[in-house]
Amino acid sequence: MIDGIDRRDFLNGVALTMASGLTPAQLLAQTPSPYPPALTGLRGHHPGSFEAAHKLRDGEDFKLDGVPVTERYDLIVVGGGISGLAAAWFYRERAGGKARILILDNHDDFGGHAKRNEFTADGNLLIGYGGSESMQSPKAEYSAVAKRLVRRLGIDVARFDKAFDRRFYPSLGLSRAMFFGKETFGRDTLVTGDPMTMVADDLTPDLLNARPLRDFIAGFPISDKSKAELLGLYEQKTDPLSGKPAAEKIAVLKSTSYRDYLIKICGVSEEVANCFQGRTLDFFALGCDAVPAYDAMETGYPGFAGLGLPHEQNAELTEPYIYHFPDGNASIARLLARDLVPGVTPKHKGKSPGMDDIVLARFDYAALDRPSQPVRIRLNSTCVNVRNSGGGTEIAYVKDDKLVRAGAKHVVLACFNMIVPYLMPELPQEQRDALAKNVKAPLVYTNVVTRNWRPWATLKVHEISAPMSFHCRVKLDYPVDLGGYRHPRDPDKPICIHMVHVPGEPHQGLEARDQFRIGRQKLLDMSFEEIEKHVRGDLDRMLGPGGFSSGRDIAAITVNRWSHGYAYAQNSLFDKDDEFAATSALARRKAGNVAIANSDSEWSAYAHSAIDAGHRAVGELLTKA
Repeated sequence: MIDGIDRRDFLNGVALTMASGLTPAQLLAQTPSPYPPALTGLRGHHPGSFEAAHKLRDGEDFKLDGVPVTERYDLIVVGGGISGLAAAWFYRERAGGKARILILDNHDDFGGHAKRNEFTADGNLLIGYGGSESMQSPKAEYSAVAKRLVRRLGIDVARFDKAFDRRFYPSLGLSRAMFFGKETFGRDTLVTGDPMTMVADDLTPDLLNARPLRDFIAGFPISDKSKAELLGLYEQKTDPLSGKPAAEKIAVLKSTSYRDYLIKICGVSEEVANCFQGRTLDFFALGCDAVPAYDAMETGYPGFAGLGLPHEQNAELTEPYIYHFPDGNASIARLLARDLVPGVTPKHKGKSPGMDDIVLARFDYAALDRPSQPVRIRLNSTCVNVRNSGGGTEIAYVKDDKLVRAGAKHVVLACFNMIVPYLMPELPQEQRDALAKNVKAPLVYTNVVTRNWRPWATLKVHEISAPMSFHCRVKLDYPVDLGGYRHPRDPDKPICIHMVHVPGEPHQGLEARDQFRIGRQKLLDMSFEEIEKHVRGDLDRMLGPGGFSSGRDIAAITVNRWSHGYAYAQNSLFDKDDEFAATSALARRKAGNVAIANSDSEWSAYAHSAIDAGHRAVGELLTKA
């Protein structure tokens, strides 16, 4: 025991410097002072980040009487994710550089879902992303506002054309694969050469190293009848909705889950449907039993070619998925934080600071919150009350188990929609009800550092889809070289593996929000040790034939737990178009001197939506009627 903390828990929660052969005692002796990006174990919504909010949810009365307002600002932002940081940036731009701004966040790091994970393995720095993965279609989907902000931060999206080496894994003969677990399919089977392209794919079809479709399906551990049915979905020539006009076909697809479409309309077996059940989890956070068939068609799943429906090219889904910093969108958050608080990193020598130097910049977390600076970022601070008062606002937050009150001209709530009704009891009930409908999807992004990736090279695979396993997606880190950081090129050197788990309650006929609520509770009830067991088990089963052994090869595990993950997006199985639009507009309505931002307010899980929300919220506060 170390100061009352179990040794295992200590190792799970601190930054470790890893080197082959070090004992736990030696690791402890080398442990540096805590640096949030380098902490391993359970991260994301980590212990200590949500307890005060849950007390508020459960009805605890945080008594404000007798607690004085000790600080005054022009703006207080609740939530230090991309939206909150962008809101502070836009507010400072309009109100001037002397505007006093306080950004509060309940985590021990800023960035929200844009989480950075760092590791040092055998003397090599490895950087991973623990949440917001990449800039989604910045050329086509980013608004003029978002494009201007990223340019001002020094991001040139054209740089990713070279920084992201799309040909690296294909050049080694590696392909994507599917893993079929014995629990559902009878035996563990890894089938390489997956020819299915993905939405917003980082690879073009010629880089997939794909096997012919018939050969690929032949390796599936399913019956010959199911193999023939599966092949028929891809080679479909007949129309399963023959006789219906196009508008009626679309209505059927929007009101039918993809799983039901496959089984009840296309007539395939449950065995075939299971081959797709979890493939949708990474993108939709739902199994195919809760994804509309129309959305499956739009994102490239088979079974629709015979319908004869017009297909519109959606830039969001066709622009290549290559706009990726080594730490994902955490670099956007870091650029924003550095611009708001210039002393947080050492002065940059040479070129103007921007997307290159931010990759390896080490932040001085003590510099985020100093009285002398106009913008302050205060971590480990959970807001529990917001109110309009005397032409301004007052807020209360908990830090170090103490209740603190502060005042400001304006407040931007860049936190989850779900918590806003508890923070602001003064909101009308109809708005509170609308806010509560944005039930975020739970998910887990786990980064695993292995001492080498030789088993992947042996198996000729760089990414695995597992449609019925605990982890629905497992892949080698994206090959990005940027700002002095170099992606591991040698299969005998350490690398970061990215694993995705999405908890839920499939096959029960539940709507998306109910699945998300159940999945969230499952996730909060799950210990690090339970997740670690699944990590080791899945990797051993998937990569064991290539020589992988978790006991020997894993050097570190960081579990980014997001009990509130993706913002809720419209689902035609459960939401009506007119009702959804009205609900989202009502939920984000300004209340006095308080505006609501975050991607929740846009009902979209993308970074550019978060930026747009921050800009809109500031405009609502500073634009005179």
